[in-house]
Amino acid sequence: MASATVPARTSKFKGERHMFSTSDDNAMLNQIRATHAPDGREIDVKPLLQVIDDIFHLAAPTIPGTAEGTQAQTDMLDSKAFQSSFSDIMELLAYTISKISCEISCKCSGGGDAHATTLAVFNMLSSYSWDTKVVLVLAAFSVYYGEFWLVAQLYLTNPLAKSVAILKQLPEIMERSDYLKPKYEAISSLIRAGLSVTRCIVEFKDLPAQYITHDTPAYEAATSLIPTAAYWTIRSIVACASQIMGLLGMSHEYIASTTEAWEISSLAHKVGNIHDHLMKQLALCYHHIDEKKQMEAYQILVRLFETPQLDNMKILKALITTKEDQMALIDGSTKKTVSIEVLRRKNVLLLISDLELSHEELSILDQMYQESRQYPTRAESQYEVVWLPVDSTPWNETKQKQFEYLQSMMLWYSVPHPSLLDRAVIRYIKEVWHFNQKPLLVVLDTLGRVVNPNAIHMMWIWGSQAFPFTSAREEALWKEETWRIELLADTIEPLIFTWIQQNKYICLYGGEDMEWIRNITTRVKTVAQEAGIPLEMLYVGKSNLKEKVRKNNSIILAENLSHTLPDVTLTWFFWARLESMWHSKAQHGKSAENDAITQEIVTMLSFDGSDQGWAVISRGSAEIAKAKGDTILSCLNEFGKWKEEVGLIGFVQALNDHLQKLRTPHHCNRLILPGSTGNIPERVVCAECGRPMEKFLMYRCCTD
Repeated sequence: MASATVPARTSKFKGERHMFSTSDDNAMLNQIRATHAPDGREIDVKPLLQVIDDIFHLAAPTIPGTAEGTQAQTDMLDSKAFQSSFSDIMELLAYTISKISCEISCKCSGGGDAHATTLAVFNMLSSYSWDTKVVLVLAAFSVYYGEFWLVAQLYLTNPLAKSVAILKQLPEIMERSDYLKPKYEAISSLIRAGLSVTRCIVEFKDLPAQYITHDTPAYEAATSLIPTAAYWTIRSIVACASQIMGLLGMSHEYIASTTEAWEISSLAHKVGNIHDHLMKQLALCYHHIDEKKQMEAYQILVRLFETPQLDNMKILKALITTKEDQMALIDGSTKKTVSIEVLRRKNVLLLISDLELSHEELSILDQMYQESRQYPTRAESQYEVVWLPVDSTPWNETKQKQFEYLQSMMLWYSVPHPSLLDRAVIRYIKEVWHFNQKPLLVVLDTLGRVVNPNAIHMMWIWGSQAFPFTSAREEALWKEETWRIELLADTIEPLIFTWIQQNKYICLYGGEDMEWIRNITTRVKTVAQEAGIPLEMLYVGKSNLKEKVRKNNSIILAENLSHTLPDVTLTWFFWARLESMWHSKAQHGKSAENDAITQEIVTMLSFDGSDQGWAVISRGSAEIAKAKGDTILSCLNEFGKWKEEVGLIGFVQALNDHLQKLRTPHHCNRLILPGSTGNIPERVVCAECGRPMEKFLMYRCCTD
């Protein structure tokens, strides 16, 4: 009898190959959809799927996971919460699972057609959703499969299992396990593929409706594939059941056919392809959901800043902590993790930068911060700084080291890692606060209100004196200012303040050509001696030429030509302050056309943009003369022509008068401003003649 059934079973599998064609798939799909008439019941099948998964992992040594996670799975099954939810599900579904098991057993035992058996199962489950159908069939098969392997694993040690095994011919099957290995592996592979597709189908069912709708393209594509996926998964389960039952009914002489193993492998390949396609659609769905969540988080952030707060905690937690973790900051002074509560009801300056924060910027900020900490009770010291490092590109070891280096140099607070900044926060920083490479210093008051979207310019110009860093404070500080040597440079070099007190003339000069530097320093000293005036000279170099300025400083000091700034960082700061002055004025609607200080700032920046040197000579706060290198040198060389005027109107005024005579209508002034600040005006006039300047784009890579 047994030998007579084997050929029939083998021919049945040979006949299954035609079912992989597209036309048959379409016909099959129409049949399956015709059986689908869900009654609207919502059943959470995940607990049942957990048990099924556990059975397949523990059943046979050929399925991965037998040795791993067993204790965790056992703990999960023993938990009261799981048992409670699972008990409710089984009361509802136990009878149906039993019916499916009987249907599959009867049809497979009789050597029935696999498609007909699958269709019969779908008819039984017409009132259930697609995910529930597949899980119920898996559950029915897992009972049979689990019982088979339970007896196989225990029959050598358990008398009851041994008796059952004898009736099932299991000892004979186990004796020929080497011959049956291809079959076991093929079945295991197909079970894994079916489980993977089932998880996908369940996962699609659980996608949050508030973030994804049925008309979303990725969701639509997946939905159209799910009936096919359900069919081939259940069809695969029927094939596995047929194979297991075939083992019990085969003769002693039967040797496992490689053709049978191939048929099962072909099913596994087909189901695997379906799984890959579902996973792609699932990934697209999750991307869509993530975008929706990020949009929601962004809108929440926008509304939060628009809503009056009792203190600054909600705002800060929304920006800095993405979870319930309150230990969200690193204290730069101790390098220990601290609670965000340390910022409650304090003025907070958010230092926002990428990982390219320069040594110069960090050094000057550190100096200003330390100065503010020396007098902690002063009003202008009542603020805290928090670094928010923004990096949206793939993370690597180089970036990690750069981040750790920058963080180690900071005495103020910082977030533990850039990845802790939520994407919605980064979007807000870029879109609302207009962060674009250049560091920002966003000021939040004690209630979390933004009182200045970028106080970096105020900090560079006035330091902590600009506290509380509001736009009104900025305007008030400018009203107190005039164009004087103190505004230009006394925060850079303390000696300037001493020279002013000593009533000395001061000459600031810059440029990169050492020959011109030698000529100007020699001529200025000679003229000062002839005019009988006390004069000091200070070289402030040129922006973005650090190494060249460093070399010039060494030569100037070696040849005793003049004073230099003690560090090239201060040279950078001199020009950064001038740029900040320009931006600060521009924020208040000031330009070279309507504001005298802005006109002087533009002139200084034009000096730096030229190929020549330049010089500014002043006495006290009110008297200032300035000119480009060739012009100032020519004027000094002609000192004999205006020497007599010095005694009548003063040295600086006489110098200015003669400079005016030397100026010609022909000139070429260049104003170079950083292009990543986001607020470059369309119209800038020349500080010398008042005509609109032409606008060009310049790309520079300066490795000096």
